[in-house]
Formats: sequence, structure tokens, C-alpha cells
Amino acid sequence: MDIHARNKAALTPFRQALYDFDKSRARDVAAELFAPAAPVYLSHPFNSLTGQSALLEAAILPLAQCFPDLERRDQIIVAGESQPGQNWVGCAGHYLGTFRKPWMKIPATGHIASIRFHELYRFGDDGRVAEVQALWDIPDLMMQVGVWPMVKSLGREWTVPSPANGEGLNVSGDGGAALGIVTDMLNHLGNHAKGGVAAMRLEAFWHSRFNWYGPAGIGTGRGIEGFRRWHQIPFLNAMPDREGDPAKGHLFSEGNFVGFTAWPGMRMTLSGDGWLGLPAA
Repeated sequence: MDIHARNKAALTPFRQALYDFDKSRARDVAAELFAPAAPVYLSHPFNSLTGQSALLEAAILPLAQCFPDLERRDQIIVAGESQPGQNWVGCAGHYLGTFRKPWMKIPATGHIASIRFHELYRFGDDGRVAEVQALWDIPDLMMQVGVWPMVKSLGREWTVPSPANGEGLNVSGDGGAALGIVTDMLNHLGNHAKGGVAAMRLEAFWHSRFNWYGPAGIGTGRGIEGFRRWHQIPFLNAMPDREGDPAKGHLFSEGNFVGFTAWPGMRMTLSGDGWLGLPAA
């Protein structure tokens, strides 16, 4: 078993305990899985968490108190090395259940609700999780409940489906080709400031019927026209100086899938009006 298969296997009992939602089992597994000092970086309002099994204790278990039939459903599991000694397992899916009690002042509805997640786990040489970087789409839950305080998304808000080829939970193989395509695409996206839309060469990297699954507030767009109309143009108009920080980024691949995480992932100045209804600051 190679190191990436080993790391996936190490994460499986934790994922399974959250699918069945066995609180006691999840705690036992987490105590073995996570290194004692492993930092957790989770989207606002959690931000930086510390302590043994911080993701479980500070975020997941409080969520389960409000969703008593909580269940974790993974849609994509991908593993790879971003740079020497930096081995990651990336997971994408949803937490779902019946929203019975208010959570972080978001009112309960008594109906089924879901929270989309991207959770990325960095494994150390000892086979334990040494770091977590994660995004939970909490604004989407607010939209489901009807308490989103900002403007309506430009794109389509819906429950994001699994990958069309059905491979999300059975990813394997050398990801070198996929990584090359994505790296080339990202490099061309960076050409916008000096060459405009043509310099990004979107048509060279994106399928004609691709879907852009943006987070809540942005939503999904279909094809290059949908991506540009509902996300890219408003985003660049509002923050034309956006740039990534390569030193903080982790790009890894397996089979036809590529994962990325960074904390933070990009820096930019909100200098144009209107993005998500926010004024230029």
C-alpha cells in the first residue's frame, strides 16, 4: 500500500463514524487519527482551532446537537503530495440532517438541511493528521433557512451533485496529467491583468459544458459564458488586483482529480462596487 492509499485508509474510520454518527466511536477514532497539536483552520466564525480532535469537538459535535440525526456524506476523496513531505487527503461532500435546534444563531426549521464541506487533511510521517484546512458553506445553510442578510446570488443556488463520471469515491492512478492541465490553467488565469480575457485562454482548459460550483453567495454557472457572467466578471471588476500566494498553496492530484488548499488562498482589495452587494472598502 502506498502512502496515499494508507492515508485514505486511516481517514476512513473517522468518516464512517460520522456517516453512522456514532459520537463515542468518532471520539475514539479521532483520538488515534489526529496528532495532539494538529492545528485546524476552519471557515469563519470558527477560524483557528486548537486542541486534540479540535475539528470534531469544536465544530462537528456542536453541529450534531442541533442536527440530532446528523450524517456525513462524502462525494470526493482524493490524495496526493503537494510538495516533498506534504501529503494530503481532500474530502468534499455534505453534512445533512433535520435542523432541530438553532445553530450559531441560525434558526432551526424542523426540515432537512445540509452544509457543503471541503475538508483537507495533511498527514505526518507517523500516519496521523498533522493539520486540517477546511471550508464549511455556512452561508448556504442561512439561505436554506431564509436568513441570508446579503443580496441574492448571481449564479444558481442548489445542492451540488457528485462528479458526473461517478469516480469521486474511487479515485486512483497517477494524477500528473490532470495536475499539468490545472497548473497551466491557473497560470493563464493570472494573465488577466496584462492581457484581458483572451490571455486567460479559458476555452483551452474548460469543457464546453462544464459547471462552476461556486460557494453560496456566488452559486453555480454553466459553461464559459455562465462562469464569466455569474462569477468571473463581477469578481474581477470588484477585485482586479486579486492574486494567490504560491508559498501558502498546496496543489495535489490523483487520477483525474486535482485538490487545492491554502490558508489564506488569495489576497485582494475590494476596490469596485457591487460584488455580493458589498460596497468598495
